[in-house]
Amino acid sequence: MELKDYVRLLRNHWRGVLAIAVVCVVMGAGWTATRSPVYAANANGFVTTSETDDNTSLASVNDSLAKSKATSFLQIARSRAVAERVIDDLGLEESPGSLVGSIEAIQPPDTVLIQITARAGTPELAVELADAWVAALADTVEEIQNPQGKGTAPLRIMPVEAADLPSAPISPDPVRNLALSLLVGLLLGFGYAVLRGTFDRRLMSKREIEERFSVSVVGQIPVTDLLNRGDSGRTQLAVDADARIFGQGPASEAFRKLRTNLTYMDVDNPPRVIVVSSPMPGDGKSTVSANLVAAIERSGQPVILVDGDLRRPMVASSLGLVEGVGLTDVLTGKIGIEDALQRIPGHDGLRVLAAGPVPPNPSELLGSQAMRNLLARLSQDAIVVIDAPPLLPVTDGAILAARTDGALIVISTGKTKDHHLESALEHLERVDAKTLGVIVNRVPQKRKVLGYGSYGGYGSYGGYGGYASRSEKKESKAVTKAARREQQPKRRLARK
Repeated sequence: MELKDYVRLLRNHWRGVLAIAVVCVVMGAGWTATRSPVYAANANGFVTTSETDDNTSLASVNDSLAKSKATSFLQIARSRAVAERVIDDLGLEESPGSLVGSIEAIQPPDTVLIQITARAGTPELAVELADAWVAALADTVEEIQNPQGKGTAPLRIMPVEAADLPSAPISPDPVRNLALSLLVGLLLGFGYAVLRGTFDRRLMSKREIEERFSVSVVGQIPVTDLLNRGDSGRTQLAVDADARIFGQGPASEAFRKLRTNLTYMDVDNPPRVIVVSSPMPGDGKSTVSANLVAAIERSGQPVILVDGDLRRPMVASSLGLVEGVGLTDVLTGKIGIEDALQRIPGHDGLRVLAAGPVPPNPSELLGSQAMRNLLARLSQDAIVVIDAPPLLPVTDGAILAARTDGALIVISTGKTKDHHLESALEHLERVDAKTLGVIVNRVPQKRKVLGYGSYGGYGSYGGYGGYASRSEKKESKAVTKAARREQQPKRRLARK
């Protein structure tokens, strides 16, 4: 994985990463708040010889002896014997073993000093404990070297620096604890994102789709309420003029861009019969098909939408057309093609061939010679777009794709899994069908999920005006003026 792959994972799962980091910081703050403060005080003892002589050579020998013995005295400073003396001196109710754990004894390099650091719950107790420990260490060393109390021990420890009263506790350290908690949270969050990215098989990246499956992403359709079917089940066409007025430009521009990509896919031999399918149901292929033919019709080209889903037909009901007559009637010779084609008001160049009655043998009808002849006839005067069944549950979509110029596969952002798309492409490959590209549906508008940038930055579509024809622009202006005239009386009444 490259750096941009990790960045993509963090971007896709930033909510989980943030949640883990916040939980860790809260836990760190809670742990810090429940800890009792600990204060530390330092006291020093000086290891010296009992003999004093102005002889320089002898003084040097004594200094070397004191340094070597100071190392041994460190072990005595950490002993239970010293702890018992301190307990007796201060009257503490604590075991020698636990008291030794609150003491640290070190020898600074190249010195004859022994530094005692005592930790306690109050500043006063830390000072008393450090000073008492140095005194107890001096007495213990004296007793060890002179057990009978006769004469003078060759080496002794002298308290030379009393402990200062600490002004602030050494523990807990809120800044350090919170910083460590944040660091641990970010590391855990990063691990979570990588783990999710490894096991999450949903398709989230345009680059991932193109690199893994060697297919082009020819369109991206944003999430918008315009493309959601209401209670009536009717589909609103995004390229309609009234849709542009009410701020649905991103969806309209997306279908225009898809239309343009199809036009320039093969300039010398552009596709005339196109199948629109999806790996699984629920990816919005019918909505995409309806809006794609509307976008093609707006460019001035005649286009025919064929409902090729003979198992669960949706086109007629979603567009408010007659459902009882359609493709199956034409294929069986009951009616002629001109009698079966229906028109949508406001789209003179668009005709729709509904599915008709559901037959018992959809695959046989779609793969028949009659279907091949019908598509050849329709494509002579218009571009034909077929709303086909999903590729994985049934074979109808692959059968249709094999008899056309290619298939567009509609997937859903964050829903379609990689093995579903892989299987769908394999189905098309087995029947020697051409894959024209992938259409990514339901792209979030306010974040960069598929590498196209944010839809929210389209603004007034100044750089995309070329996608609309002159007739579309004139129609849009006319409808806009009419809508404003209709709104003026309502505004006047509202002011009154």
